[in-house]
Amino acid sequence: MPKREFEITPESGANERLDVYLSRQIQDYTRSQCQRFIDKGQVAVNGEAKKSSYKLREGDRIEIEVEMPEAAEILPEDIPLKILFGDEHILVIDKPAGMIVHPGAGARKGTLVNALVYHFPDIRGLGDIDRPGIVHRLDKETSGVMVVARSLKAYDELQRQFKAREIMKVYLALVWGRLPKAEGRFDWPIGRHVKHGQRMSIKTRKPRSAVTEYRVQKEYKAFSLLEIRPVTGRTHQIRVHLSAAGHPLAGDRRYGSIPRSKYKFSRLFLHAHVLSFCHPVTGLRHDFTSPLPEELKGIMDSLDLA
Repeated sequence: MPKREFEITPESGANERLDVYLSRQIQDYTRSQCQRFIDKGQVAVNGEAKKSSYKLREGDRIEIEVEMPEAAEILPEDIPLKILFGDEHILVIDKPAGMIVHPGAGARKGTLVNALVYHFPDIRGLGDIDRPGIVHRLDKETSGVMVVARSLKAYDELQRQFKAREIMKVYLALVWGRLPKAEGRFDWPIGRHVKHGQRMSIKTRKPRSAVTEYRVQKEYKAFSLLEIRPVTGRTHQIRVHLSAAGHPLAGDRRYGSIPRSKYKFSRLFLHAHVLSFCHPVTGLRHDFTSPLPEELKGIMDSLDLA
């Protein structure tokens, strides 16, 4: 009988029920059908049988032996990519705002992965079937630098570096208001919102440690430009922490309450500025930088100085 495997990451599956995760991954089967597969012993987590209610953890490996529907084929699309670096093992991409990283429910086209399988067909089959080569991601609304694996050795080593927190990420963010200190950190645990499960929050029944460091780069009358270094990599971590601190990101329609203001933002002001890591094969340390996009520079030029 065919077998498929899934690996749980902070961005996909962590803290979800086993049956809920499987029904989301295998959309041809309902949650009750997935529960029957689990009850019949056709599903194993790390080689062991678990109940449907088992809460998945980062690093869990799920094996399921059922007649699996074919995964939706990823359509190669000739979408231009801005490549900062590339060799036979990795690609470093400057992702624009508005581009989703990988296909998902309701978004099968126009993603970074659609572009990758067009320009680099050998990336197919590397890692998750819907996310070939993807070892981390940026939100759709976030622009900036990210790394993609092109070889199995690079895929495994980059995942290890991310898990061990050996990769440094620096973001630039414009937030509402003036922070009380020039630099600091937020260490509020976050998880799924107690009422709105599609959102992350510090108000959660299943908190996971989350640490975000910041430094004020420039102050405006109504805003602050921050350099941000996330120590952990939880979903929407930067957005949740700044919103909880009372300084939501400019343009954040999901986590930020937008004050009545003359300023209007067409996008989220969050940019992945620097990515620093050791090359997964050579071991050499590299720092890759994505300059602030012109539309974000334009926003800064329009702001009133303090």
